[in-house]
Order: sequence, then C-alpha cells, then structure tokens
Amino acid sequence: MKYSIIVPVFNRPDEVDELLESLCHQEAKDFEVIIVEDGSKKPCKDVCDKYAGILDLHYYFKDNSGPGQSRNYGAERAKGDWLIVLDSDVVLPEGYLTAINSSLFTLHSSLKTDAFGGPDASHPSFTPIQKAISYSMTSFFTTGGIRGGSSPKSGGVRGALDKFFPRSYNMGIRREVYQELGGFTKMRFGEDIDFSYRIIEAGYKTALIPEAWVWHKRRTDFRKFFRQVYNSGIARINLEKRHPGTLKLVHLLPTIFTLGVIGCILLFALGAGLYIEGELLDAFNLRPTDNMHQGVGFVFCVLASLPLLFYCSVICIDSSIRNRSLWVGLLSIPAAFTQLMGYGLGFIVSWWKRCILKQDEFTAFEKNFYK
Repeated sequence: MKYSIIVPVFNRPDEVDELLESLCHQEAKDFEVIIVEDGSKKPCKDVCDKYAGILDLHYYFKDNSGPGQSRNYGAERAKGDWLIVLDSDVVLPEGYLTAINSSLFTLHSSLKTDAFGGPDASHPSFTPIQKAISYSMTSFFTTGGIRGGSSPKSGGVRGALDKFFPRSYNMGIRREVYQELGGFTKMRFGEDIDFSYRIIEAGYKTALIPEAWVWHKRRTDFRKFFRQVYNSGIARINLEKRHPGTLKLVHLLPTIFTLGVIGCILLFALGAGLYIEGELLDAFNLRPTDNMHQGVGFVFCVLASLPLLFYCSVICIDSSIRNRSLWVGLLSIPAAFTQLMGYGLGFIVSWWKRCILKQDEFTAFEKNFYK
C-alpha cells in the first residue's frame, strides 16, 4: 500500500465527516485512512461507520494523550509506505494524492525527499471569520507568508530542501524514517516543527509540494484563534531550547510588533491625558491659556495612531483584494492583530518562564501539556 492517512481527532465529528467525504473523491485510490480518537467526549465513531464500506478505514479510540502521541499510535498500525498526517479540520481537493504521486513517483520528477508538506488555502464556503483567520496565517504582512512557504497558486519552488519544515496539518514522511526517529515527541505545542527539525538534523530531506495543498479551516472564532497562536508563541521558545540556533529573526517579529502596539497605546494614553489636562486647566482658569498641553497631547496621539492606522489600511486593502470582499478585509484587521499579538505574548511569557525563571518545558506550562 502506498499511503496511510493518519488523523488524530478530539471532539470534532463534523470536521471528520467533511474530511472523509473529500477522501472519497480522491483521483488516486491506493491509500488507507486511520482515525485515532484521542479520548473525545464527542466521538466520531458513527461518522466513520458511514464510510466503512467506501474507504479502507480503520477507527481507534484511546485515552487522551495529545495529537502527537495519537499520530504515533496510528503510525504503529499503518501499512502504507508513506505516512500522511492531516489535521481533522482540513478538506482535500480531488487531486491531492495525484499531486503527491506526480512529485514523488513520475519519471519526469526530480524531487527526492524523505518528508514533504503542502500549503493550505481558504475554501469559498468558509465563513468570513475563517477567511480572515486564513489570511492572517498566510499573508506576508503578518509573517505568515514568510514562514509558511508558497500558497497553492503562487507557483513556489518545489523541493526547497532543508529550508521547508512540514506542518502536521499536511505532512508526509516515509514510514521507515518515521519509525527510525520515533515519531512525534511529547511536546504539546510545536511538536510538528520539532519533528521536522529532527528529520533534517538526522540527515533526511524535506520538501514543499505546492500542488499538494489542502483547504484548512483553522479556528472558527477569534478567542480560539488567540489561544492557538498564543500556544505557538510558547512553543517557539521550547523549540529553541530543544534545537539551539533555530530561533530566527522572523520568529521575533510578532514580539516586536506586540511591544510596538503596547508602546503606541501608552503613547496615545499619555497624549490624551495631556490634552484633557490642558482642557481642564483652561476651563478652571488655573493657568494662562497657552494650549501647550493640548498641542503636545495632540501630537502624541497622532504619532501613536498613524503607524497603527497605516498597518490596518494595508491589511484591509490587501485582504479585500485577495478575498474579493471588503467585509473579510475588515475582519482581517482584528485577525492580524490576534495572530501577531497572541504569538508575541506567548513568546514573551515563555521567554520569561524558560529563560529568566529557568523552569523546564513541562512545569512552566503544566496546564498546556498532556500527561
């Protein structure tokens, strides 16, 4: 068998239904599907039973241990030469496996790799918030485009060896390589990047296959999205501790942005305070009317507002054009701030606990890790 598709699931039966439906329409058929239910309170067993006669589908229920260990559980039971790891919130286009076949196995293909990944895209049926969140995770203006490789339609360079790190929402690896490296570690967040680092550190090659893209729903509201990116910020420090030297400038940009926004807010508050103070002094004739406080306060407010307004305008215009919707463009503004500041705050908290307080990976964020 060529492919084993492994999907860890936690309380998301509706998403699994959509994913399995898309797998039924794959042009290539040489694959099995392994669903690993990770201790869910809302299991997807009934959903899987619907597709049992259509797909080569295997369903397993296990105690909750996190997505990484659930993928390992599925990999131990897989039969395919390649293991493809997907998140439950993705939907595959019909040509997904065909694109992988063309890149890995056709005579004209020059791609030689041990692990691969593909980009993600926003589906037309996604809600405006989902599209805005997808934009914030893939746009150059939020660092998503810098970190995430090519978009499905960007014509990116296939096979950027040793520079592309597959993510677990859309990741493939040779089964023997997976077994040799022991699969995913017990990291709660960033375990897929940790795995990619270990693949490369062991001398294996990774590649981006731009045509092997998926529709990725990500989070459905800003609160869940904030928690996701906050945890990603935490993971970045943990990854640097495990793999020294992997922290790059691009990983610092959300933190710089976060500190800049906080600085702008403080400057605006100072300016507003000076302006109001000047107004009150004039109103009660407590000093000569020279408008000094109002003038300085107004300048501070303008200086604080301009960079934020400029950034909001860039995000709104770019997203509106890309999504052909002004409403999505407007929603992309809070999505971008959530993405950057959530990550930045998680990074700062993790840096304080791991680097200053010298706490270890698991005790520093005990609530965020599975046992």
